[in-house]
Amino acid sequence: MTEKTGRTSAPPAPACTLVIFGATGDLTHRLLMPALYNLARWTLLPEDFHVVGVSRSEMSSEAYRADLAETVRGFITAKGGEAGGGEFDPAIWDGLVSRVTYLSGDLADAGTFARLKAHIAEVSAAPEGGSVLFYLAVAAALFGPTVKRLGEAGLTAEPEGAFRRVIIEKPFGHDLQSAEALDREILSVLSEGQIFRIDHFLGKETVQNILTFRFGNGMFEPLWNRDHIDHVQITVAETVGVEGRGRFYEATGALRDMVPNHLFQLFTLVAMEPPISFASEAVRDKKQEVLLATRSASPEAAVRGQYAAGRVEGRDVTEYRREPDVARDSRTETFVALTLGIDNWRWAGVPFYLRTGKAMTRRDTEIAIRFKQAPLTLFRGTDVEEAVENWLVLQLQPDEGISLQFGAKVPGPAVRLHTVEMRFCYRDFFKIEASTGYETLIYDAMIGDPTLFQRADTIEEGWRIVQPIIDAADREPALYEAGSAGPREAEDLLARDGRAWRPLEGH
Repeated sequence: MTEKTGRTSAPPAPACTLVIFGATGDLTHRLLMPALYNLARWTLLPEDFHVVGVSRSEMSSEAYRADLAETVRGFITAKGGEAGGGEFDPAIWDGLVSRVTYLSGDLADAGTFARLKAHIAEVSAAPEGGSVLFYLAVAAALFGPTVKRLGEAGLTAEPEGAFRRVIIEKPFGHDLQSAEALDREILSVLSEGQIFRIDHFLGKETVQNILTFRFGNGMFEPLWNRDHIDHVQITVAETVGVEGRGRFYEATGALRDMVPNHLFQLFTLVAMEPPISFASEAVRDKKQEVLLATRSASPEAAVRGQYAAGRVEGRDVTEYRREPDVARDSRTETFVALTLGIDNWRWAGVPFYLRTGKAMTRRDTEIAIRFKQAPLTLFRGTDVEEAVENWLVLQLQPDEGISLQFGAKVPGPAVRLHTVEMRFCYRDFFKIEASTGYETLIYDAMIGDPTLFQRADTIEEGWRIVQPIIDAADREPALYEAGSAGPREAEDLLARDGRAWRPLEGH
């Protein structure tokens, strides 16, 4: 069997400067710089490429490059880490870091942006600084003000033949009202085509494969509807707790942190109608149609949970309310499960069950499609008392692959059914390149392809769907033991529909 890889098929991005606001932060060291290293390794960065780091810390460009060298190599080579555990090539790193400069400054100071404009013109040989991609790796409260000051400094105006684009991290707002206000604020400075709202889930190869799996295989798409599918389960389970991020998590919670973005990306990719092409707006229009047809979530069809003390993977985990920077009477949820319904011809009557949580028994991200049960009349007079469950499972992490579960006859004179499974594992067929998931997204922003980024209307529809749960968030969350599959109430959510969650253990 031949291993396949296609990293070198794309051309290098056009000449540009990448400005990273929040250059001394964890995101830059842990993910963005390793992603740029991988893009350099795959020869996807342009020859005329520069990185300008901007942060409040006072240091020279030489000191900043040394700081990056101390930490980034460890992230690149760490086995099991987010950067993929790849090999480190000093020559590639030296070639990349030689293009990095640093500018210290306060983002509240207009003078910082005037100096940044001059700095960009200095490092770039292109007229008026050429093409620039601004990355806001800063606190969400700074998104709007930073874009405003970029505009006031003339940094968002696009010189002839060049682009000016802004990548904005999540969370994009904390509810529907704030998301709408943030959209108004940044759209007063930028056009929609200049805004790239990033969700790093969409940078994962296995997530991108959902569309090609659905629409590139004629055997599955005809079954992808209410006539054949009983329900769909989408799970994003984490074994980590808040890991010292109590202040952030208290203001966010599992619902805001995961559902309107990560889980809804998976939800829309599974549920969307076939686009006319893979052109960016054709795909994004179909994803938006799913959200428009989705009923607002009901608090009665949702469960909010919070982890208590327990053990996860052999280590003791303290209860959430004892974590640093967490209120002792906190009602912030670390787990959420909800039921969604889509009012269209394809999915009417098919429930979508979504769940996500921290400090759970197993790290698992999967989309599980349960097909309707076959009639048993044929098996009267045999040992078959009930039909086996038919599942199609798209495993996104940690063991990326696709499995199909069905029933087969047990050898012997009696007619008995047993569950069997066919499984495809990415690592067994493809040569998996070490990556962070940000490589594709940064490259796409450089070439101006917004397919894997969110539009304003999609963001706002996502908040609209979960707003009723947010409004009911003053209710006491259900407790679950750290290292479990979540609160009992989440099991009850499906049990009242005559269904059950797929177990997190042993699959």
